[in-house]
Amino acid sequence: MRFVIENFGCQMNDHDMEKMGSVLIDQGHLPGSMDDADIVIVNTCCIREKAEQKFYSLMGRLQHLRRKKGTILGVTGCIAQQEKESIFERLPFIDFSLGPSNIHRIAEAVENATGQVRTSAFGDDGCSPSLLIRPHNTRRGVKGYVTIMKGCNNFCSYCVVPYVRGREESRKSGDVLAEVREMAERGIVDVTLLGQNVNSYNNGNKDLSFPELLSGIDAIPGISRLRFVTSHPKDISPELIACFGTLRTLCESIHLPFQSGSDRILALMNRGYTSSEYLGKVEALKDRCPGIALTADCIVGFPGEEDGDFEATMRLMETVRFDGVFSFIYSARKSTAAAALTGRVPPAVAHERLSRFQKRQRAITLDSNRAMEGTRVEVLVEGQSKNSPDELSGRTRTGKIVNFRGDPGLVYKLVEVDIIKGYANSLRGELPDTPGR
Repeated sequence: MRFVIENFGCQMNDHDMEKMGSVLIDQGHLPGSMDDADIVIVNTCCIREKAEQKFYSLMGRLQHLRRKKGTILGVTGCIAQQEKESIFERLPFIDFSLGPSNIHRIAEAVENATGQVRTSAFGDDGCSPSLLIRPHNTRRGVKGYVTIMKGCNNFCSYCVVPYVRGREESRKSGDVLAEVREMAERGIVDVTLLGQNVNSYNNGNKDLSFPELLSGIDAIPGISRLRFVTSHPKDISPELIACFGTLRTLCESIHLPFQSGSDRILALMNRGYTSSEYLGKVEALKDRCPGIALTADCIVGFPGEEDGDFEATMRLMETVRFDGVFSFIYSARKSTAAAALTGRVPPAVAHERLSRFQKRQRAITLDSNRAMEGTRVEVLVEGQSKNSPDELSGRTRTGKIVNFRGDPGLVYKLVEVDIIKGYANSLRGELPDTPGR
C-alpha cells in the first residue's frame, strides 16, 4: 500500500515523520501522494493553538477520503498524546492514534486497521524504541538530523511539551556517534542534533556531556557542519560556550529562545533565568565567537504582561540584535500552569505589540543581512532557488539563505560565494569567478 504523512510542527516532528516512513517502508509500503495514498497519517503539534486549529481543519477535509476510498487515516504526535482516547470521540473516522513516544508501533497500527481494528498508544513505554529508529536515506541531499534526547524537565508555565513528550531521556552517546558515522559514510556533511533541550543532554548520567558529544562528532571524518536545536538559556554552560570557535564543524549560530525581556514575566513563565543572565550568556557567546548568528523565540501577550514588560522585551531585542526571531502571541495550552493565570492581555493589544515587535525585528534582520555585503562566505548548495529556476540556493554556516547563479553540478557541494546584496530574508551572491566581474 502507498502512504503519505502530513506533518505539522518543528524539525523534531519532521524527523519523527521520517522515522515512521522508514518503519512503513521496511514493512513493504511505498511513499505516495495524497491522490494515490491508501494510508494517510497526520503527524501533529499542539505547542501553539494555530497548529492545532490547522490540524482539525485538515482532518475535516480528509474525512471524505475515508468515506470515498476507504483510506486508512491515523493521527500521531503531540495532539494524539494530549487528547488520548478522547480524540476518537472528536474524530470517530480515524483508525489509529499514537503519541510521539509510540511511533515505532506505526506498522502495527496500519496492519490492525486493515483488519478493522483500532489502535491507540499514548504512554512512555515505547520511548526508547522510538528514539532508536534510524530513518532510511530517503531525503535527498547532504543534510541529516539525529535525535539525541526526548522530552523536557523544565515545565515552563506556558509549555505543553513535558505533558505530551514526557520527561527527558537521553540516547547513549555511543549510539549517537555510530549514527553520525553512518551518515558521514552515506555522504551527509551537515548534521543537526535534535532535542527539546539539548543543553541538558545526559544530565546526571555518567555518559558523555553535551559538549563532549559535540567534540566526539567534530572528530568524525566527512562531517563539515554541526548544529543543534533547541537550547535553554539557563543550561548553557561555559564548556558549551567554549565549543564555539574551537570545534571545526560547529557552525557559528545558535537558537536561544528568550521568550520575554521582563524579569517579572520570565518568573511567571518559570524560565529559570533573568534578562540580565540571558544577556550575560549572549555576551559570552559573542566574545567567544564574534559574528555568531543568534536566533530566538519570543512570546508576546503573556498573561499579566503590561506595557512596561513589553518595553523590556523590545529593549532586549535591540540590545542583542538577533538575526531572526520566531515571535507569537501567547495561547493557553491544556494542562499548563499559565492556562490558569489571570490578567489576560486583550487580543487587540497583543496583536499591536506583536506587529510592533515583528516590524522592528524585520529591520534588524535586514541590517544584519546588509552588513554581509562585500564578504565572502562558505555556502552549502541545497538545490534550485525558489526565486528563479536559473539560480541555485544554499545556506551559510550561520544559516542564512544565499541565492546565486551557478552550474547545477554544484548542488550538494560547499562553495565560496561573494555576497553582493542583503535582503530581508536572504542574500544575493556571486561566485568569485563569475565572468564580467
